[in-house]
Amino acid sequence: MKFGQVPDPSVIDFSIPETPEVTFDLLNHYKADQPMELYVGCAKWNKTDLKGFYPKGVKDELIYYSGQFNAIELNATFYNSPTPQQVETWKAKTPPGFRFFPKLPQTISHFGRLLNTDEKVRDFVDATVLFEEKLGMAFLQMHDNYKPKDFRRLEDFLHGFPKGYPLALEVRNQEWFSDPVVSKNLYTLLEETGVTNVLVDTAGRRDMMHMRLTTPVAFVRYVGANHPSDYARLENWVATLKKWKEAGLQKLFFFIHQNVELESPLLAAHFIRNLNRELGTDLHVPVRPEIQPGLFS
Repeated sequence: MKFGQVPDPSVIDFSIPETPEVTFDLLNHYKADQPMELYVGCAKWNKTDLKGFYPKGVKDELIYYSGQFNAIELNATFYNSPTPQQVETWKAKTPPGFRFFPKLPQTISHFGRLLNTDEKVRDFVDATVLFEEKLGMAFLQMHDNYKPKDFRRLEDFLHGFPKGYPLALEVRNQEWFSDPVVSKNLYTLLEETGVTNVLVDTAGRRDMMHMRLTTPVAFVRYVGANHPSDYARLENWVATLKKWKEAGLQKLFFFIHQNVELESPLLAAHFIRNLNRELGTDLHVPVRPEIQPGLFS
């Protein structure tokens, strides 16, 4: 994942912004006496991207991956909408409690730019609902050049999206965040439609750390910079998430990438250990693979 990559991560201020009061107000509004749901994973499960993660002799990567993590940010569906048969195959390979978070196809977001996409949306939804209880939340990621001038198009799309299907949105153009009026209109739309606002933590785009939740769900896409600071950044996230949990956060979806995918499982294991210690959760920590002793120690 190259979005937000910078030549020298050491010059970036990775501090996490203060959470706006409106986010705490929203969480308090939805606060309930129930355990927070927690899902942590990577973006892909293939061996090419997760180097050093799979023990020697693993024949099915998804089966092994889903035994170590309880979620996957399913980026494969961005390039091709899955068939119902593919979804059912993926679902059958994973254990109870596992969740898929498929990305809407680029034919909807990038090529179609939300216009005349009803049939494509229907095909995607009809296929991915077959994940049934293993469907976490799909997410719509817009192109960097999709700007607020097309707000009405986004508004029509979200209001017309199938009701009851869980959806998150990631907008990337800086104009969505630089103008307070534009931002407020966006967040109001997401609250009205029940769409979760995606947070992106990446080196070159700190404006996407808006810390503005629109549902009692935190959907965080964390991009490591292949730099020692990656670990401290994750520890800082745990401190913020602890506050959100106390305020009433109901669900956390946290996906870990790197600009060059080398140690995403290692970073995830570090993050999960800290979550379990600080939040009192009991999420499985990925085990050390046989082929690379010390990787997860």
